[in-house]
Amino acid sequence: MASIGWIGLGHMGGPMTANLVAAGHTVRGFDLSEEALAAAVGHGVTAAGSIAQAIEGAEVVFTMLPKGEHAKAVYLGEGGILETVGTDVLLVDSSTIDIESAQALHDAAAAHGNRFVDAPVSGGISGAEAGTLTFMVGGHDDAVRDASAYIEPMAGNIIPTGAATTGQAAKICNNLMLFINLASTSEGAVLADRLGLDRKVFWDIASVSSGDSWALRTWYPLPGVVPTAASNNEFAPTFTTELAHKDINLALSAARQTGTPLVLAEQVSSMFETLVQDGKKGLDCSAIVQLVDGTHQPGAATPATTTGGAA
Repeated sequence: MASIGWIGLGHMGGPMTANLVAAGHTVRGFDLSEEALAAAVGHGVTAAGSIAQAIEGAEVVFTMLPKGEHAKAVYLGEGGILETVGTDVLLVDSSTIDIESAQALHDAAAAHGNRFVDAPVSGGISGAEAGTLTFMVGGHDDAVRDASAYIEPMAGNIIPTGAATTGQAAKICNNLMLFINLASTSEGAVLADRLGLDRKVFWDIASVSSGDSWALRTWYPLPGVVPTAASNNEFAPTFTTELAHKDINLALSAARQTGTPLVLAEQVSSMFETLVQDGKKGLDCSAIVQLVDGTHQPGAATPATTTGGAA
C-alpha cells in the first residue's frame, strides 16, 4: 500500500480520498477549509497543516482544485509542491482546468524532474462517493500506467488519452456536451410539462429514445422524476452553476484558440452567466431550468459553493 499526499478535500476530493483509505492506502491531506479537512479526517485521512506536510514522504501526490489559477498556485507558488517535493514522486492533477495551465504544470514538473499527468474526472459527487469516476489521463505512457495503479480504487473507468494535456482536452469537450445536453433537456422537460405530459411518462420515453442523455437520466431538472436530481432538493448543489460556467468557458477559450465555432456553447454560457450574476452561483447547475420555466428570480439566496468538483 502507498503513502499518498492529497491537496484539495472538497466535495470531490473528500470522498475520493475516503476510497483510497478504504483500499488500504495512507493518505495525508491538506485543504484551506477546516470543515473539509475535518470531514476527510473522519474518513481516515491524516490532516496536514500545509502543502509541504501533506506531501512529505509521499510516493504520489494528487491535487483536486477548482481552477487553473489555484492549481498553479499549489504547484508553482511559494510553499507549493514543486518547492519541496522529491523528484521521484509522481504528480497527478485531477482538477478541471484550462489547457494552458495544464501545459504549464507539465512543463514545470518536467523541469523539476518529476513525472506528471493531467487526470480530470467525470461522474460528479455520486461517482466520487461510489468509486466509479471516469479518469481521463494524459501524459507519458509510463506515468499514465503508474498513476492508474493509484487511481484504481476511485475509478470505474481509467482511460489513457494520449500526450500531455489531452486528459484536460477530453474533459473540456465532454463537459461542453454535458451542459448543452442539460440546457436542451431543460427546454424539452418544460415544454413536455406544459403540453400536459406526465413527467415520469415523458422521462420514460426520452430515456430510451433519441432524447436520451446522461443529463436527462441523472440530473432531470424537474422534481419528482429522478432520485439523484438536485431539482428534488431545491437545487442544492451536486455541481454548482459557478463551476458549470467556468467549465463551459474553458471550452469556449479552447474554441477561440482553435478557430472552432461553438454557437450553442455561447448560448449556454450566457444562461449560466445570468444565474451567476443574479446571485445563484451556488445552486446546482440544473437550475438552468429556471430560465426556461420562468421561476428565475434574481437575488435569491444560494447554498455555499463547492471547493472543487467534476461533472
